[in-house]
Amino acid sequence: MGGKPRDRAAEQAAIAAAAERLLAATPLRSATGKLTVSELITESGLRRDIVYDHPHLIDAFKARVKARDCTPAALTALAGERDDLRSQLTAVKDELARERRATSTLRKLIIELSLELDQAQQELQASTNVTPLRARDPASAPPR
Repeated sequence: MGGKPRDRAAEQAAIAAAAERLLAATPLRSATGKLTVSELITESGLRRDIVYDHPHLIDAFKARVKARDCTPAALTALAGERDDLRSQLTAVKDELARERRATSTLRKLIIELSLELDQAQQELQASTNVTPLRARDPASAPPR
């Protein structure tokens, strides 16, 4: 049909390299790094029909994924990070609850002290109605 001849060895090398990168959780082109044939196609950079022309490589990739019987290292790392963040969030929520309780107590104390201050100021004003006595000058005091 007039197209340039395909280099099947280069195609196989690209698919094999893409499989290795996905299995090592170090993808270059794949956004998610999932261990699927679609991600293998994306990672290889080849067209879908070209990848499917190499079913033995696809089957080998599927077999290696199945043999792993675990999640990819990247997903395991993300799960660990998620668990750490959850525990940090729980700790921060607990601290926030303690701070809110302390704030509530402090607000009550402020209100009580404000009332006591108002009462003391009113008592002070009431006591200022008394005229203070002046001390006598010792020189003008009568002799004893």
